[in-house]
Amino acid sequence: MTRFHLEVRVKPRPGLLDPQGKATHHALTSLGHEGVAAVRIGKVMDLEIDAPDAETAVERTEEMCRKLLANPVTEDFSVSLLGEVEREEAEA
Repeated sequence: MTRFHLEVRVKPRPGLLDPQGKATHHALTSLGHEGVAAVRIGKVMDLEIDAPDAETAVERTEEMCRKLLANPVTEDFSVSLLGEVEREEAEA
């Protein structure tokens, strides 16, 4: 098995209400930051997955997103493979 480093990005679906993004947009404007057209607040997760190959690691991570890490009704997600993790680094 190889250990893979993946990044998951989850953000609200376009067109859906994002109260945190709206509040942040308002705060930025109030602080004088002009030109900010919109703010959407999401989350980023780093995962290390043991899998036989990169394709399997991505597929398993996407399954995790569909079942737990993202709300399929209100959020979109993307999975990026960042590379393999050196075993010494992974065990430290």
